Amino acid sequence: MTPLSPAADQVPARAATSPLALGREFFLLSKPRLSGLVLLTTAGGMWLAPGRIQPARAVLTVLCTAAVVAAANALNSYFERESDGLMHRTRHRPLPAGRLDPTLALAFGLAVPAFALPVLALVAGPLTAALALTALVSYVAVYTPMKRRSSLALFVGAVPGAIPPLMGWTAVTGRADLGGVAVFLLLLAWQLPHFIAISLYLKEDYARGGMKVFALVHGDRMARAWIAGTSLLLLPASLLPVALGLASWVYGGVAVAASLAFTGYALTGLRLTGESNRWARRIFLATLLYLTVLMVALFAGANR
Repeated sequence: MTPLSPAADQVPARAATSPLALGREFFLLSKPRLSGLVLLTTAGGMWLAPGRIQPARAVLTVLCTAAVVAAANALNSYFERESDGLMHRTRHRPLPAGRLDPTLALAFGLAVPAFALPVLALVAGPLTAALALTALVSYVAVYTPMKRRSSLALFVGAVPGAIPPLMGWTAVTGRADLGGVAVFLLLLAWQLPHFIAISLYLKEDYARGGMKVFALVHGDRMARAWIAGTSLLLLPASLLPVALGLASWVYGGVAVAASLAFTGYALTGLRLTGESNRWARRIFLATLLYLTVLMVALFAGANR
């Protein structure tokens, strides 16, 4: 593996030793912003599903999902700690900055799901726990190493990212039926332009880390074309809950407006020439806004 090469202006950090400092570093290791997004979509799948779930079971399902996601992110950080040290965006994370012992991160990533998955099976059912395990293994054992080898990691990584709303659905229904598949497909479609945009506006940083992300392998023009093309999937995917009778046309109206607005902006990338960083960052932020609007509309417009 490539030796860690921190930038000249990076002052080596002192390893955390106090319980409070260690807790803070473990919290950062779990990538809380990403984890928060996962919890929002898990809750969305749970809310959209027909039937009821006891509040205590719902809370435990969300907490165990958070624990598995935190473990996946910790293991990802453990295996990518040297690459993270080479990239400006990630070099101040706990492991490359030296604030947390890698052995502790590995132990955290292995111990947490060993506890959380059995609890998840107990409170949400074996299917939900199996989906969580599938997401964990595919993210850590397939997607993480694949990022250094092939741009196809984009499509592999979209699968574990789309599983949480299906987990929320199965926690209520106990089945991965058509409605659950619909929320899975919605998140799958959303992730494609989202992650291509990240690869585009952070391509120089990914190059420093040796990552073969989509924009680096295929170039700016192809990345913009794929963002535009995959954005066309959002309208039909977002209307699946309406077609299946899971959400009202109030939600459907929001989904149509949000999808057309996002796709319209994504198509402007086809006219660009040269560098795409500023546009790509705006598209990335637009994907976050789009998903937030859609989830809020789903919560408000679910047929319950």
